[in-house]
Amino acid sequence: MVEPRHPEISLRRQCELLDLSRSSLYYRCEADPSYNEQLMRLLDEQYLRTPFYGVPRMTEWLRRQGHAVNEKRIRRLLRVMGLEVIYPR
Repeated sequence: MVEPRHPEISLRRQCELLDLSRSSLYYRCEADPSYNEQLMRLLDEQYLRTPFYGVPRMTEWLRRQGHAVNEKRIRRLLRVMGLEVIYPR
């Protein structure tokens, strides 16, 4: 465990001893899991209405609803939910 205010060993040396990058100490995750859950609910409702909407259309639909999302996030959430586009193959 790293002690930021250790009197003898600097933070840099502690990280070096633990083979840990210093940037990982300062990283703060900004993702809000409740927002992802809200997006997943919206995606599920829209999927039931339009199962033929793919990632680009779902992304555009959410943007029109006022959500700042990108395709990578929507693709990941749909994959987590197990939803796939229904279209003739």
